[in-house]
Amino acid sequence: MIETSDWIIFALVVAARFLVPLIIPFYPLPGILIALLLDGVDQTIFQVFTNLPLDGYQSYDKALDIYYLTVAYISTFRNWVNVDAFQVSRFLFYYRLVGVVLFEITHWRPLLIFFPNTFEYFFIWYEAVRLWWDPRKLPRTFLVSAAVGIWLIIKLPQEYWIHIVQMDATDFIKENLLGASLDTPWTVAIADNWLVILITLAVIGVALWLIISWLRNALPKPDHGIIFSADKSVARPTEGQMKNARLEWQRQIFDRDLFEKFIMIGLLTIIFAHVLPNATTSSLTILFQVGIFVTINTIVSHILARRGTSLLSGLVHFLVVLALNAAITLALVLLPGGETNWINAIVFILLLSLLVTLYDRFQPVHLARFPRGVPLVMDVTK
Repeated sequence: MIETSDWIIFALVVAARFLVPLIIPFYPLPGILIALLLDGVDQTIFQVFTNLPLDGYQSYDKALDIYYLTVAYISTFRNWVNVDAFQVSRFLFYYRLVGVVLFEITHWRPLLIFFPNTFEYFFIWYEAVRLWWDPRKLPRTFLVSAAVGIWLIIKLPQEYWIHIVQMDATDFIKENLLGASLDTPWTVAIADNWLVILITLAVIGVALWLIISWLRNALPKPDHGIIFSADKSVARPTEGQMKNARLEWQRQIFDRDLFEKFIMIGLLTIIFAHVLPNATTSSLTILFQVGIFVTINTIVSHILARRGTSLLSGLVHFLVVLALNAAITLALVLLPGGETNWINAIVFILLLSLLVTLYDRFQPVHLARFPRGVPLVMDVTK
């Protein structure tokens, strides 16, 4: 029987998975690693602390995965200073996004192997490099080689493990490494194998120390001390560059940016529509509705984006777009024959408002670094 406490735990976990990714634009590596950790343990939390049925967990998990990866992708507009790395990440992100949409429509698991989530680990790799080195120095061939290596060596085996073998990592550890049955409490499994666990942790610690020692000798000298904050990274655009970029960005509404937002949010909404309860709207209808909302939002967002780049101005920007989308939804419901599932509508409004706000505030930063129509010359002297 499902109890109130089960729903409270579920709500807290889902809220954490929605809020934690908002760290990524400002602290990219810690933010995405925490999001990745939540992704890895949420099923175990539900199994251990609730009686919730997990039949639809796969779709729920994929939807929230794509959400935090979308925030990570949008953050590259704000933070990434290597245009080749940005282009590689853009391809990897949309390739995965299309794959998840196809999976939600067909429910054919091998699709997730053909469309692996290489973007996430490429993002982590780039941000790990940025901790010590200037990523503008990374040549295109090296970036593509890193992406291919992650794709073949890490992601293909991992996707096979998760989606074909379908064994949870914590279940594998309990059953195969600790020799306990799946219904054995973790406290008992750990108590019965404490010596093995200590030896394993010691071996892992020594291995990590050896790897780090080797990397220190093999890798080039760091360009700077460790930097977690994106705002303290290299090559932040000047105020003059930002002013010119905003003017260029605001010049047109119907451009490639509007098209990208439509594709990105439309596909993401289709994924969530397959997870939310009682969602019956067709994919084509969803795309049509998203197109209307994104266009109206973009018109208003272009005006609001002139208000500055502070966190407070960003919050005001989001709240105004959120109120606008709520008003549009209410107006549609009040039309003759209009009706909606308000739970689904609220999720859609929040998702749309957040992603449009982030995109419209971060895209001018990318445009300031890489003006359209200007030959790209990587300057690594600053």
